[in-house]
Amino acid sequence: MELLDQIWANARTAQKRIVLPEAEEERTLRAADQIIAEKLALPVLIGNPGLIKKQAQEWGLKNIENAEIVNPVDHPKRREYIDLLVSLRKHKGVDEEKAQTLVNDPLYLATLMIKNGDADGEVAGAMNATGNVLRPAFQIVKTLPGISVVSGAFLMMLKDNPYVPGNLLVFADCAVHPNPTAEELAQIAICTAQTAKSIAGISPRVAMLSFSTKGSAKHEMVDKVVEATAIAKKMAEAQNMDVVIDGELQADAAIVEAVGKKKAPDSEVAGNANVLVFPTLEVGNIGYKLVQRLAGAEAIGPVLQGMAAPINDLSRGCSVSDIVNLVAITANQAAGL
Repeated sequence: MELLDQIWANARTAQKRIVLPEAEEERTLRAADQIIAEKLALPVLIGNPGLIKKQAQEWGLKNIENAEIVNPVDHPKRREYIDLLVSLRKHKGVDEEKAQTLVNDPLYLATLMIKNGDADGEVAGAMNATGNVLRPAFQIVKTLPGISVVSGAFLMMLKDNPYVPGNLLVFADCAVHPNPTAEELAQIAICTAQTAKSIAGISPRVAMLSFSTKGSAKHEMVDKVVEATAIAKKMAEAQNMDVVIDGELQADAAIVEAVGKKKAPDSEVAGNANVLVFPTLEVGNIGYKLVQRLAGAEAIGPVLQGMAAPINDLSRGCSVSDIVNLVAITANQAAGL
């Protein structure tokens, strides 16, 4: 079964409630219609019910009548969410008046629904910048216990690549954190291993990448990766994770068996990695785009990692299918499949 087929199958089994706070936007509403038809999730649409139903009728979207629609300015739990927001943010100066304004914002309302247990995840960004999507997420949902950094992973699907058994690699961080510390890099490694397992369904073999393999070069940037590897191993052990982590490794030593055996013969990961953790965002972003364009890989993502609940950000140039697939991925994250 192809990866996306498996992700869709898992989503159908999970039946998670995924909030779409941009439901008045055409691509999002068309995606919601398909999600309902395919039974990928239980979409919760935030917007003006009258407008959404009018648009659905104009565009021939017959499944929207079965969707849950939440009016941000008038819904049964408005008072509950105002009180929740004040309790969470009063130390930052959010009083009753401010909270009443913020709960009218679909992006804030979506995260409050998740925090209150009324939804399992969120997909947004078709008409909002990343910062606008993530700000309420950081303020309300926050990060996982023991995790202080959010990162972005890409599922890189290749075709008949001799260096990639199963034709799938997971790359991170390619989207969020510019220059992580050793501690943060270790957290990214752990979160990416969890993403590989829950979404891609693979047993993670994590390579901590550098321009050095096992001491072949000396530099403070190499030292950071060495330290991050040690921290990540301890974190994985403490959490009893089924994951193998090693570094520092050069990219060829990580994925080419012959090179791995030569440069790091005692490594369980070298030459056999399926998760690549880059030392900085600069390297990760460049790397995934080169593989996407030059190797013809299909890049699925970014999948945001590290949040206490799955909240994923779309490109404002996204397609309907991009939204549908990211909802399915978000459902997989929520289910921990």
